[in-house]
Amino acid sequence: MNRSDKLWRSLEQAADNPAFLEHAMQEFPGLAAALAEPLGRRQVLRLMAASIVLSGLAGCDSKYGGNLIPAVSIPPNIIPGLPNYYATAHVLDGYASGVVVKHIMGRPVKVDGNPEHPASLGAIDVYAQAQLLDFYDPDRAAEISRRGNPADRANLDAALSEQRAGLALRQGATLRILTGSVTSPTLIAQIEAVRRQYPEAQWIQWEPISRDAARQASQIAYGRPLEVLAHLDKAVVLLAIDGDLLSSAPGRLRYARDFASRRNPSRTASMSRVYAIEPTPTLIGSVADHRFIAGPAELRRIVMALAAGVLHNTPPDSGPTWVGPLLSDLKAARGRVLVHVGAAQPAELHALGHAMNEALGARGATYDLIEPGSPQAALQADAMKALIADMHAGQVSHLLILDSNPLYTSPSSWGFAEALKRVPFSVALARHADETARSSTWFVPQTHEWETWSDARAYDGTVTILQPQALPLYGGLSAHAMLGLYLTAPPLSTEESVRKIWAAHLGGDPANGWSDALAHGFVPGTATAPSDARLRTEVTASSTTSTAAPGDGLTLLLRVDSNLWDGRFANNPWLQELPRPLTKVVWDNPLLIAPALATRMQLTNGDCVRLAIDPVSVVAPVWIMPGQAPDCITALLGSGRRAAGSVGDGVGIDFYPFAGMTGPVVLHKEKGRVELASTVHHNLLMETPPEILRHGTLAQFLADPHFAANEHSEPHLYGTVPPGPAAWAMSIDLNACIGCNACIVACQAENNISVVGKAQVLREREMHWLRIDRYFEGEPDAPESFFQPVLCMHCEEAPCENVCPVGATVHDSEGLNVMVYNRCVGTRFCSNNCPYKVRRFNFYGYAKEQHRPAQSWNPDVTVRARGVMEKCSYCIQRVAEARIVADRESRPVGEVRTACQNACPTQAFTFGNLADPQSEVAQRKNSPLDFAMLEKQNTKPRTTYEALVRNPNPAIKGQPT
Repeated sequence: MNRSDKLWRSLEQAADNPAFLEHAMQEFPGLAAALAEPLGRRQVLRLMAASIVLSGLAGCDSKYGGNLIPAVSIPPNIIPGLPNYYATAHVLDGYASGVVVKHIMGRPVKVDGNPEHPASLGAIDVYAQAQLLDFYDPDRAAEISRRGNPADRANLDAALSEQRAGLALRQGATLRILTGSVTSPTLIAQIEAVRRQYPEAQWIQWEPISRDAARQASQIAYGRPLEVLAHLDKAVVLLAIDGDLLSSAPGRLRYARDFASRRNPSRTASMSRVYAIEPTPTLIGSVADHRFIAGPAELRRIVMALAAGVLHNTPPDSGPTWVGPLLSDLKAARGRVLVHVGAAQPAELHALGHAMNEALGARGATYDLIEPGSPQAALQADAMKALIADMHAGQVSHLLILDSNPLYTSPSSWGFAEALKRVPFSVALARHADETARSSTWFVPQTHEWETWSDARAYDGTVTILQPQALPLYGGLSAHAMLGLYLTAPPLSTEESVRKIWAAHLGGDPANGWSDALAHGFVPGTATAPSDARLRTEVTASSTTSTAAPGDGLTLLLRVDSNLWDGRFANNPWLQELPRPLTKVVWDNPLLIAPALATRMQLTNGDCVRLAIDPVSVVAPVWIMPGQAPDCITALLGSGRRAAGSVGDGVGIDFYPFAGMTGPVVLHKEKGRVELASTVHHNLLMETPPEILRHGTLAQFLADPHFAANEHSEPHLYGTVPPGPAAWAMSIDLNACIGCNACIVACQAENNISVVGKAQVLREREMHWLRIDRYFEGEPDAPESFFQPVLCMHCEEAPCENVCPVGATVHDSEGLNVMVYNRCVGTRFCSNNCPYKVRRFNFYGYAKEQHRPAQSWNPDVTVRARGVMEKCSYCIQRVAEARIVADRESRPVGEVRTACQNACPTQAFTFGNLADPQSEVAQRKNSPLDFAMLEKQNTKPRTTYEALVRNPNPAIKGQPT
């Protein structure tokens, strides 16, 4: 086992900063700062008076008004207190992933992955889970408006009727339809019907997170647009070139599952080896066996050298020393290798990636090429620029914008805002009155995905049916209904439109076929067949010639936000308060800079700088990111919204104005600083590294599979054995954890965990029951990184139970450490005595301040009040449900899946009955890699880990072997 001197989570900890260490060792960090804010006598009296008034109002009326009245006749298939489940999909950038929505008495309360869907296999990401809050969002628009003034459907219909007549006279020459990427066959058919009625109308697709380079590269390499369908479970060697298949690529949930299937040497015959070359840290780089840091100019030279070696057997004559061993490893794994180039790289490097994969025999083995699900005649950027030019030239009289926000997301240098003012008639369909909607002639509220019928294709082409989960909460129109208003023929209902498209694919019995498609969540047999396109010979021949490399100086990297995506989730409080996987920053998006750059400019976290690319400039705080290329600055898109809603408005900095800018990047230090909320230094464990996280190499594992096992434990005179029929336990595989945070949001949604806001996070009062600690090892310029999920360990010798004066935390008969909320008096002795720091205290009545109606809570879990301690319960409500079912069927308790286990794309969590030797959790705990965190504390935790094993190339020096 690697027993390094130090694992560290922040640069202050790495440097043994005395002030930081003193703060970390406090019993209640952040308490002193809270108490240091004095309140004057008048302010205290004012707050007391306000609380009395509010408590009186709360007793008279609810926050949301109205009453819930039980149905006179209960709808069919609904049994009070029992859940119903319905399959649908979550669509992001046009691509669908299958989900299952849980209902209680007709109310959606939880979203999980669809285990039958090929794009999710039961997993789910943070965006799909956050749909619940988006659905219930009280900021959703509810009324039609014209130039900011209220209007109604009759006004809209009259205006569109007049417009249809004028458009018909001009054959639609001045009509433009602007959407995001669309893979819905039904929506595509409707748009084509509109274009048949108005033959000269144009359809433009635009996504700010562009995949134009990959599309252009396939055009160069194969003569037509194609998409890569990776098979990571078949890749023995994976090379990621500034690309993250695990977090931002279409199909990322399936890719994460396939990736993890080859990462634990105790369960796979051939462990994969992963290389990442990147300028800024990514999830795949964080879990790679080798992560190499390279700015854009150097990265390009490295790819050219690799391509020359693969395609022409030209040995590398310069560059880093690891290029040669990497090249040899790629060649040795012929037919079992995959080279992936990220979306941010230019088309030239994507084309070289195609050529290398073909030369290495990867096509048909570790990936296939398929036709894209979204029809696009031109690159999205080119189409958008042409649209704006037409708008400026007065050639667009009618612009229909469907669920897109180009006024916020398009580069400011393109001038969309000014061009929109020149369009006489514009209609924006959106869920919120966003930046574009407020500047359009007409704004029409859009229904949520759960309120309408639709369809969409998954990353592999599989068609998923989206079925409504509820009647529209706020009214509005779907994109399908909106397009129907442009047709003279009476439109079909949305359900009829979808069914008509797929009637021929549902077999000889369309009615049963339709029911099966709804039940399973997708239409079988609709995956796209692999393409037989051949690589153009000129791609291989010209691989060593290219345009000039980028020059020296700073480079600004614009990247998608792992929580907010392109900004569409900015009004979701779950995602705003979710710690970013790598920085753990919440409620903000500082610029990420390298430690070397911070030293040179004398910057610390939170210091303000002015970032400028003439003529655009902005003042923003910085965050020092270990492992960042020294010549690169990373800006996360999606923040700084001006019309997101009450949660997202004004949060963070808008970096979209820098998109498309090509001038020199200038960075200057400014006066002032911003206090950034980050959980990176919260709940620190100060024990030696082997007590916290254990890791080693494949060579160590092969020499001694038990290299990470706990030391032999001493016998216990007073050992206790819970008398219950089950012994619940959990195993967490560190080889599978990629730090994606899906488990955190799943836990929050399942267990009614409150959002507390930036001010409370700064005081270390965040309420997440589960956290993912991100550790570094090595020098800050190029450290090795690790992820470790931490939750209540459900210790058999729980130190929290011994100190509680009222018996609020106790052991049950099946070994669970449970909380009796009604007993808790808030002494916090249990939190002080927990060595794992996993307990959370309600300093205020957070649950009363949530941005959601009461109907959205999970009714199976108590909503905690002020002064109550809470923590992970192993989803005891699910355990109780399983007990009831087992008792009713007169059998032992069977499988129980916790929320985090259900959500995890990589199956890192395993939960079950340890008393059953055939259970999966019992088998995982028999793994030679099994170890307990803080084993010397003698708490006997029911949650244990499988140690992390990396597979470095022994030919690359400077790596652990």
